[in-house]
Amino acid sequence: MKIKVLLADDQAILADGIRSVLSSCPELEVVGRARDGFEAVELVQKLSPDVVLMDIRMPNMNGVIATQEIKRMSPETKVLVLTTFDDSDYILGAINNGASGYLLKDTSAAALIDAIKNAYEGDTILPAKIARRIADAAKLVTSDREIKLKRKFLFSDREVEIAVMLYEGFTNKQIASALKLSDGTARNYISAIYEKLGASSRTDAVQKMKAAIEG
Repeated sequence: MKIKVLLADDQAILADGIRSVLSSCPELEVVGRARDGFEAVELVQKLSPDVVLMDIRMPNMNGVIATQEIKRMSPETKVLVLTTFDDSDYILGAINNGASGYLLKDTSAAALIDAIKNAYEGDTILPAKIARRIADAAKLVTSDREIKLKRKFLFSDREVEIAVMLYEGFTNKQIASALKLSDGTARNYISAIYEKLGASSRTDAVQKMKAAIEG
């Protein structure tokens, strides 16, 4: 069974080039192209693609908002952001709204095809320099917030870094990828954080951290 891919890009020449690249892989099928975020949301409803290759800057509705709408409407659909922009705000916005990864348009054809396959299998796709930006953005929190968490819950430096990412809404896989940890190591850190918080769930953990930070 082929992986069904929807392209969302307002620039026809780029979309045509991507379609040509993907057509070289017998395991992939491009089922349509959206010209803006609104059309992307509509076509996901109509075509039920497995993976959406989502541009960020598009007219009417940008890719960050479209990703949020698609994931709300169709959680099983993978959204892989493909763009020329590597601004950390876009990266964080897309990832936090449920994107499975973030690729720049200068990626190679082989890497793009592999990324689609891996995203379809459930992996998080973050090239090294994108992962570094996420890690850097995660560190740009106020020292006051970190200090409060450390003092209240006796977190280690690594635990407070991961706790802040949990607080900001990162998934386990996104934390592991951004901090270059194995999935198992990330889970171990998160379990230790839950234990120190006395939390039974992620929602409970976030609420307890919020009370400590704002209290």
